[in-house]
Amino acid sequence: MKVTVVGSHLCEDTRNALAILKEKNIEVEFFNLSEDLSALKKYLQYRETEAMYEEVRKNGGIGIPLLVLEDGTKTFDVNEILNRLG
Repeated sequence: MKVTVVGSHLCEDTRNALAILKEKNIEVEFFNLSEDLSALKKYLQYRETEAMYEEVRKNGGIGIPLLVLEDGTKTFDVNEILNRLG
């Protein structure tokens, strides 16, 4: 199963998540918000409207990495992805 990762190569949490997924041989599609302005615009629109970002917005966070499974499951936690993939 492929995991979509939305984040930035400048973000330590994103880099760590990508390294863990690579180590586990999990296919990744990576959207680097630091290099792709169209992806950044889409992400910001999503971030401002989705309930899962309420705490992130309150605390002034960015909310990356966002990890999305093919079934639509979304999380900020790479361990949740690993648990779901077994």
